[in-house]
Amino acid sequence: MAAPESDLMAFYQRFQTLSLFNDSSARLIEDLLLYSKNNEDALREENRALRRQLTDSQLDLEDATRSRRELQQQVANVESRNRDLAQDNHHLKNNNPFVVILIDGDCCLFKEAFIRQGVEGGKKAAYALRSAILEQCGDFAGNMEVIAKVYANLGGLAKAMRRNGCLEAEETLKEFTIGFTQGKATFDFVDVGHGKERADNKIKETAKWNLRNYNCKQLLLGISHDAGYAPFLDELFQDETKKRRVTVVEGIPTVRELVSTGVNILNFNDEIFRSEKLLDRTALRANTSPLTAAAPASISTPTVSNGNIPTPASSTTSTPANASASYAGAIGNASPPPKITLPIQPRPVTANARASATPKQPAWNPGPRGLDPPIKVSPAALESIKKRKDNNKLCNNHYLRGPCSKGEACCFEHKYKPSKEEIDAIAFLARLNPCTSGQDCDVEDCIYGHHCPNVKDGVCTHPYCKFEDADHPPGTKYRSTKTYDYFS
Repeated sequence: MAAPESDLMAFYQRFQTLSLFNDSSARLIEDLLLYSKNNEDALREENRALRRQLTDSQLDLEDATRSRRELQQQVANVESRNRDLAQDNHHLKNNNPFVVILIDGDCCLFKEAFIRQGVEGGKKAAYALRSAILEQCGDFAGNMEVIAKVYANLGGLAKAMRRNGCLEAEETLKEFTIGFTQGKATFDFVDVGHGKERADNKIKETAKWNLRNYNCKQLLLGISHDAGYAPFLDELFQDETKKRRVTVVEGIPTVRELVSTGVNILNFNDEIFRSEKLLDRTALRANTSPLTAAAPASISTPTVSNGNIPTPASSTTSTPANASASYAGAIGNASPPPKITLPIQPRPVTANARASATPKQPAWNPGPRGLDPPIKVSPAALESIKKRKDNNKLCNNHYLRGPCSKGEACCFEHKYKPSKEEIDAIAFLARLNPCTSGQDCDVEDCIYGHHCPNVKDGVCTHPYCKFEDADHPPGTKYRSTKTYDYFS
């Protein structure tokens, strides 16, 4: 039985509907499969990337671990080495500690009781000095070494001590220095020869060298007499650690310029050093003895004009009282020294004055070099130059012999432009310092003195003359206030 046509169409429509549904399902499944495949590929790529990162991280971790262990080992080695170095450093700094004492022996003098014993006295002085220093070291004395250096002009010092009366024979001082040097292996008494700055320079340079050495625990300086060391100490004390390590050993009472630097001061006068300066007692006796005797009824004495050229003049009978007054006046006028014009040429005199004048003495020749040319100086210019102090002082070499070889390293003034009168004043003051070569000097333009320029009428007028006896005319007398360059 044939189905109706409407039923067939219904089946067809149903089939069409089912076909569309099947197609949609197939596409859905296909889309799901493609989506899943893409996700799987992405995940697989991400997984591979993560695996690579993990591998790299593992390698980095292993390398970091190995490096850290190496660094830890290096740190341990460095710490161990630092501990060893610290121990070595501590051992080196404290194994050989020492104290240095540098003495300007021209003025910081040992007691006469030591010097008069010669060699044996020198050894006793060395032992006493070492014991006095170690006593100041307290608990460290057992490991502390003492190094002593004494610098002096032995020839000039021996003569000065003999004239002072504290030394009978000059050889005794030489024997004392030998004993002092033999007393301890680290003790030396050095003869620096003639020249004021020689001992000073040695002390300053040796002091600087030792202060750079940490094993030098303390530096003692026997310079209490000399204000010239004040700028040197001020320079050192820019470093506070050095200031704590420097002490001035007092013989002669410390001058105020050194006290003002704030330096520590140690006094050994009760045991080792003398506290008085040396005076020329022979000069005192020679100057005072004529003043107590009556003078002749009529004598001829030279007078000095403003140009310092002596002219004969007659004088009436002098009494002892007048003589004493003249002596006092001479002492009062002892400093500054007068203008010098050597050799002296007498001015013309009248026949009457010539008859009463003292017979002319033969000219004195100090040696091979002869007399230095005279220098006339203006008192005002001289006073102006003398007022300059410390770094403000004018450089002698720069102004008298051309540019100073030290340049900017020189501690004296170079930029000032002195007048002709001031140049003469600089030359005059430089001439008051003895040339180290004396009459053997062959330097044509030498600025220093080769004989004393202060002798007038047979008397050295400078109360603090730096020249030796041989640098004065025979028979020269000295002011009673005269001391020597190593005592000023």
